Amino acid sequence: MIHPGRGLHGQAVEELGRRIVRGDYPPGSVVDPANFEAELGVSKTVVREAMRVLASKGLLESRQKRGTTIRPRADWNLLDSDLLRWQGSSAPTDGFLEDLAEVRAIVEPAGARLAALRRTPEDLDALREALDAMAAAGADAAAMVEADLAFHRALLDAAHNELLSRMEVVIEAGLRVRDRIVHGAQHFSDSIPVHQDLLDAVEAGDPDAAAAAVDSLLAQATDDLAAVRARTDHDPATDPSPKELP
Repeated sequence: MIHPGRGLHGQAVEELGRRIVRGDYPPGSVVDPANFEAELGVSKTVVREAMRVLASKGLLESRQKRGTTIRPRADWNLLDSDLLRWQGSSAPTDGFLEDLAEVRAIVEPAGARLAALRRTPEDLDALREALDAMAAAGADAAAMVEADLAFHRALLDAAHNELLSRMEVVIEAGLRVRDRIVHGAQHFSDSIPVHQDLLDAVEAGDPDAAAAAVDSLLAQATDDLAAVRARTDHDPATDPSPKELP
């Protein structure tokens, strides 16, 4: 049920998008807009507009005499920020987490190299501010996540490559899911030193050291996530997977 006063159209997109990505409706299945209207308690116009948005993301397809169907996953715009967020909601699959980790391992070391060569004083200020926020977050998991995201956004921006900066949506999805799981479980290594090493390398203009620092940071992140996953497999009651991501 959609709650009045919170943006009916946006909520309908969110709810239906999550359902599709979660697999509630198999690819090729026909969906009935009238059912959505009844389930969500919204008008035909709201559902129609929501479905139009989801079609633009590659999730839905409407044809005469066939109705509206769920498109195959291969047709989805997987780099869309909403799809990335929906995939990371609830209990993200191991495959999704591994894909994100691989993309980060490809993108971030290269971005760090460029950042070391191209950073401006303003870029360094942004990195320092984010690192200070990480240090100040302490045990506040939500604050730590946001500060970590800010640091990695600043790192990509410091590369001064518009297309690389747009990879933020993928990096953010990977970071947000990983950080919520790890920090939510209160099982993580101190990442401040390795972030400081990365900042120092970028500030020194040393691309090799910057790339190496990112590699160390990603290795630490992978180890932390693996430790939480192993503990969860041993005791499902301790599952820290995020039930809902903003």
